[in-house]
Amino acid sequence: MFNLSFFKNIGAIFSSGDVLGVDIGTASIKAVEVTKGKNSAYLNNYGILNNYGYFDRLNEVIQTSTMKIFDKEAVKLLQLLKKELKVKAKNVVASLPLFSAFTTLIEMPDISDQEVANTIQFKARQYVPMPISEVTLDWMTVGKREKDGRVLRQILLVSVPTEKIRQYKEIFKGAGLNLAALEVESLSNVRALIGGDATTTMIVDIGSHSTGILVAKGGFLKSSNQIDYAGSHLTHALSKGLNINLRRAEELKKQKGLTGTGGDYELSTIMFPFVDVIIKESIGVKNEYEKDQEDKVERVILTGGGANLPGLLEYVRSQTGVTTVKGSALSGFGYKDELAPLVPELGTVLSVALGLSLREI
Repeated sequence: MFNLSFFKNIGAIFSSGDVLGVDIGTASIKAVEVTKGKNSAYLNNYGILNNYGYFDRLNEVIQTSTMKIFDKEAVKLLQLLKKELKVKAKNVVASLPLFSAFTTLIEMPDISDQEVANTIQFKARQYVPMPISEVTLDWMTVGKREKDGRVLRQILLVSVPTEKIRQYKEIFKGAGLNLAALEVESLSNVRALIGGDATTTMIVDIGSHSTGILVAKGGFLKSSNQIDYAGSHLTHALSKGLNINLRRAEELKKQKGLTGTGGDYELSTIMFPFVDVIIKESIGVKNEYEKDQEDKVERVILTGGGANLPGLLEYVRSQTGVTTVKGSALSGFGYKDELAPLVPELGTVLSVALGLSLREI
């Protein structure tokens, strides 16, 4: 489905059937070890390592939206994850966070692939906010449309700083893992949550420090945006508003969410303004997409750890007026029976890692 990768010609590296999908976020690392079956993928193992240092020190994160990644911290966590999971897979597919890449949808005359390849470097100079010599470019056709009597080819252009790719190679090498491919997390989310579904869908991926807002159709990413409001902002608001420590605030957020009544109603009222910012930005992305593409967003999928906030699903549905569901990235996987009670939560938390594992399966 997707061919974008910042490592080329990896061929049949997953012929053994095992792959490790690794999602390095701002405050956690998530990994899934998946086996390729005849008709589906099977989840053998998973792991989630959270760096709770940011509760006490806001700057103590694995990587930041300024594209800085803390190499030593990432290596240490990956080594721990590898040890605890007893990883058997030899090859890893890892995610690049949305803020590490520049993505844009451009339209060109309906020319051949070769003609696109010949002109994409020149075209990219008009859009990429860095010198072309400092980035690695990739592109894919994500659709066609007719406008003013002309057929236009829609191209998703992706650029990543070459230095960032080098850093990731060194981090995984330091952890004793073979990094076979890198992919921007938005593509992984689309693969895991939508597949080839033709329904125009907005994915709202609420992480710890940022929220990704994507629009996709037919398995192709059409729009990709990010805002710096996410789960940690709700936690800090509760901590300050209730005068409690951040760990206790995190616990209350997960327990009560937006469903507080009676004595707990104050919890919800503190968080609503921050949730409203995410919803407002999402509606803005939706409106901009519909204006440009003359297409309507028919569904919203909430994913990421923040999607499990109690009451959020119903609130987003009421505010957007659009069918809203939680991501269920595990729906296409086999897994052990004892995992069944955890699937509703894991289907959002692990969506990127699961999408990465599906890249070659």
